[in-house]
Amino acid sequence: MKRLIIATRESRLAWWQAQYVQTLLCEQGHQVSLLGMTTQGDQIQDRPLSQVGGKSLFVKELEMALQEGHADLAVHSLKDVPMTLPRGMTLACVMQRDDPLDAWVSPRYATLNDLPSGAVVGTSSLRRMVMLRALRPDLQIEPLRGNVDTRLRKLDEGVFDGIVLAAVGLNRLGLQARIREVFEPQRMLPAAAQGALGIEVRCDRTDVMDALIPLAHHATWLAVAAERALIRALGAGCSAPLAAFATFSTFQQDVLTLDAVWGDPEGLVDLVRVQQSATVTAQASAEALGHSTAHLLRLRVLAEGGILPDMPNVPDDPVL
Repeated sequence: MKRLIIATRESRLAWWQAQYVQTLLCEQGHQVSLLGMTTQGDQIQDRPLSQVGGKSLFVKELEMALQEGHADLAVHSLKDVPMTLPRGMTLACVMQRDDPLDAWVSPRYATLNDLPSGAVVGTSSLRRMVMLRALRPDLQIEPLRGNVDTRLRKLDEGVFDGIVLAAVGLNRLGLQARIREVFEPQRMLPAAAQGALGIEVRCDRTDVMDALIPLAHHATWLAVAAERALIRALGAGCSAPLAAFATFSTFQQDVLTLDAVWGDPEGLVDLVRVQQSATVTAQASAEALGHSTAHLLRLRVLAEGGILPDMPNVPDDPVL
């Protein structure tokens, strides 16, 4: 038995996720408490993340608590975690993925297709923005920041005709009734690691890593490793309109298919989609699939007249 402290953001969704991990660890016989924290990402609500520092704004304070010994582990929505972790930190556990898809929420319009031309849709994601424009170029897409409750409140106040949120967050908070439509991946490909929880610890805390072994889900870990490797290989984060989603075949054991989409924020180039499959049984082969798909995507984007940075050197990275 261990005494463990979980660092978590204080939003209702983050707290739910931390309590979920707390319950599972308590069932393993550990004593677990929560340390709630407010991050810079929670405090800055008036600007897009791409303009103020990206996804790291949601994890810095939690990582500092780990580094200083105030907490033993941090629970994250893995899609909010930067593709490369700070030195001395590692992703010690990836849990089984819940619903990875995006959801349409609107008090008046049952589907995105029902919206009249010029209707206002809110989203904080460049990925969702470019895909919404591809589906409905006649809509007005406006930025929307804040936690789930804040976004729903702005919607209900009439600021937007509809908004797009991750279905998993609504499900975890018991807000399934707010979902009017779920976007299949062919229409709106999810963000890398969407729907998965990741647990971060210090690299020297092998005792905590051992305690987390029963919570890990191997197939999810490999899928998100491929997705995150693709984003990392392109040197991208929340400032890039990229999506990556990997799924194992139900017919061919160990065959992982990785889909990726890039969109032009200016709308001058059509969406570029690529797909590759490979036999994946370990982290190395998952990351290799991510890297090769990133190269293919970059070539296709350049061929269509889009712009992506040169592929950076991608060192061996233990964080996945």
